Amino acid sequence: MTQEVTGLRSGFVAIVGRPNVGKSTLLNRLVGRKVAITSEKPQTTRNKIVGVLHRPGVQIVFLDTPGIHRPFHRLGEFMVRVARQALEGVDAILFMVAADPAGPGTGDAEAAGVLAGARVPVLLAINKVDLLGGAVPPELLASFAALGNISGSPSGRSPGSPTDRRSGGVAFAGVYPVSARTGQGLDALVKGLADVLPEGPPYFPEDMVTDQPERLFIAEVVREKVLHLIREEVPHAVAVDVERVAERDNGMLYVGANIYVEKESQKGILIGRGGGMLREIGRLSREELEPLLGTRIYLDLWVKVKEDWRNREGALRAFGYRLDQ
Repeated sequence: MTQEVTGLRSGFVAIVGRPNVGKSTLLNRLVGRKVAITSEKPQTTRNKIVGVLHRPGVQIVFLDTPGIHRPFHRLGEFMVRVARQALEGVDAILFMVAADPAGPGTGDAEAAGVLAGARVPVLLAINKVDLLGGAVPPELLASFAALGNISGSPSGRSPGSPTDRRSGGVAFAGVYPVSARTGQGLDALVKGLADVLPEGPPYFPEDMVTDQPERLFIAEVVREKVLHLIREEVPHAVAVDVERVAERDNGMLYVGANIYVEKESQKGILIGRGGGMLREIGRLSREELEPLLGTRIYLDLWVKVKEDWRNREGALRAFGYRLDQ
């Protein structure tokens, strides 16, 4: 007979905000291991990533989402839809901004539009406070907190000033200056989230921090290395598809994966002179994947061209981006 769990606060929390505010870095820090790839380039996260935080008396299931932005192709439309859909059925929302000394920007204001009509507690995390010396001036904190007063705006129209008061906004249940990089303020943030979550059963066992399939995680790590190594527009046109994962007789894990780009010129950049760039992508990927997966890996990478795949529904579906979800 299973013993009933009592006194545990548990629930689902969606992490939303504009691109490049540190949502994935925060998720990795909170759950204690890498479950989402990170990059200085915006729009790194393309799909919803689940990360589970386990602490005494608390289990928080975080949903890391793509940054809210104005899409320029069908992949972008999918990403924004994923972020919006992640708000449905959650127990709380964590809205993230970056601690810019100039205050909230247009991107923050547009991202705040998804908060309109929220029926669950919304907490504000002001990330990257380490860049401000660890403290947020009161007037800057107030300007970010005023983002909750913004309601949604019609598609294609910009909302007004971040401090404009509009109907349909939300009152933040808490404002937390944090640094996902150093860990500053995260204990207070976790306590604030726990306080607004209901009592309930655990949703995941204690040794599980994500439900992400192994193939998807491998593909994302490979894509992350492309993001880090390539400094042109190429990374945004990259998709990685892991075709085969098989254990060999010598105990090594064979991984066969295709890196797709949209143009022949992009293919040449990814392969590099004498195949040097592709080998470096493979080397860095293996160095990260082997300790995480606990096995030696033979990574077989190929670069292929699928023209304009970000605007082709069939290609998007093949790469796991389902526009009808």
